[in-house]
Amino acid sequence: MTTSTIPTLDDATFDRAVAPGSGLVALEFGAEWCGACKVMAPALHDVAHELEGRVRFYSIDADVNAQTVTRFAVRSLPTVLLFRDGTLVDRIVGAQSRAVLRARLDV
Repeated sequence: MTTSTIPTLDDATFDRAVAPGSGLVALEFGAEWCGACKVMAPALHDVAHELEGRVRFYSIDADVNAQTVTRFAVRSLPTVLLFRDGTLVDRIVGAQSRAVLRARLDV
């Protein structure tokens, strides 16, 4: 899902952005047609703004990036994966409130 404040990744740019030494990265898998993604978007943007400088946020369109979707077995949208230095450390599935996102992404 393309957003104005959260940069997008694709299959080709994923490994550079989420590499060893990259710190904390939150990657949201979504799609333009996904109603739950649109419902969660304001909360995700708020948390991204609040954690700016501590967590890097990206989004990826699940419809056109099948390689990354398959690699991480994303089965439901939205899904947010949290990586620490390139290693997957948490998975948040489904639309979540700002409070839940903030608590799970607390650093």
